[in-house]
Amino acid sequence: MNKQLNIWLAALQSNATPSIDEFIEQLLETLPLLGQLKDTEQDPEWHAEGDVYIHTRMVLNELYALLDSSAAHITGERRQALILGTLLHDIGKPACTRRREIRGHERVIASRHENFGRSYLAYKLMDLDLPYSVVEQILGLVGEHHMPKLLVIKGREIGEYLALSRRANCELLYFLEVADMSGRHCPDKAQQLEYLELFKMFCQEYQLWGIKTRAYDQWLNHFSTELESFDPQTQDFILGNAIKDREKGLISTPEEAIARSFGYRNSYAEVVVMCGPSGAGKSSWIKKNIGDYHLVSLDDIREELTGDRANQKMRGQVLHEATDRFKHHLRSHHRVIWDATNLRYDFRSQIYDLAYAYQALVTLVVFQQPEAKFYQGNRNRQHAVPENVLQRQLETMQWPPVDEAHRVLVIGEDHEILRFSGGFQQRESPFWGA
Repeated sequence: MNKQLNIWLAALQSNATPSIDEFIEQLLETLPLLGQLKDTEQDPEWHAEGDVYIHTRMVLNELYALLDSSAAHITGERRQALILGTLLHDIGKPACTRRREIRGHERVIASRHENFGRSYLAYKLMDLDLPYSVVEQILGLVGEHHMPKLLVIKGREIGEYLALSRRANCELLYFLEVADMSGRHCPDKAQQLEYLELFKMFCQEYQLWGIKTRAYDQWLNHFSTELESFDPQTQDFILGNAIKDREKGLISTPEEAIARSFGYRNSYAEVVVMCGPSGAGKSSWIKKNIGDYHLVSLDDIREELTGDRANQKMRGQVLHEATDRFKHHLRSHHRVIWDATNLRYDFRSQIYDLAYAYQALVTLVVFQQPEAKFYQGNRNRQHAVPENVLQRQLETMQWPPVDEAHRVLVIGEDHEILRFSGGFQQRESPFWGA
């Protein structure tokens, strides 16, 4: 890592206000899509100011004005994350922008650019000398920046605000979006800014504002007493289900959550879903960190059925056999690992849906490393995939937000735990019996 770049990035925590051109000069090698912002058009009604480069330049300037006024209290790592999240909030638009006819008029759209942007950045940001907490906040800001206005416009209830607060910091989202709306020319700007003020009001009412939000503090205090006799896995399971039920609007108190747990907490399956490209070290991590779990490996089943782990000609049969084995373990309340790359959400969601149907505790283990580490790991593994296959994996990865499963474990390049979310207690390993 370039020492000069490290110093330059660190200055974002204090009083630095780089221009968009300075950002592109410093970060283009790591984030090539920055070089395509000028070539990415926007809809002339929604973004009359021009292309994505012009918009981003205006948004940065608006943010710097906020950091000199109403957002002056945002300092340190939060300031760094907010500035970089603002710079990169539309980084997915070069890949997602299309023209489409809407109500008889051709419009310029960039559907799901926020999700693409989060996934694009997940590995690339690991090449920069940033605290992991900053990387995590940037991913949340980029991936969720469309949500503040949407929650207000759709009239969403408290549960969706609670869920959003776990995926991103609501206060930082608010300031990003105020800058985003102020840094554009559109006919309904005043209305859009009013939505953001309502978002702020709701977040403050729900205690989702500031550095530390208190969404579940009362619940955790209640659980710490009522669940003291349970093992950590069961505590996590009850907490995970409580959060899911609260955010779906099914319950409103921790007492209700405990009452609902009587039907499953004494016997349940435990599911671990692996997620990472070839070369991440998933198999070695499993052997080192997880104890007595049954393994459902798509690679192993493919080798059983075809004699070749790389043979993709019997995908349907392989998946059918894997699913049958998985269901057996769920019915038997076993501990089971679903071992595959699982890079796309639609693949992961099928596993979650099955596991939830059997009332299982679900833990997602996702690997987050610099891209070069995956290539190195792939070259060193016994069954390496072609580099173009790995490149495609990295390009199509859909990065999971922190609320995708009961528990989400993020593993770094040295197989250290970068983040363990959804657990009742922080501990060295979330796997009982490891």
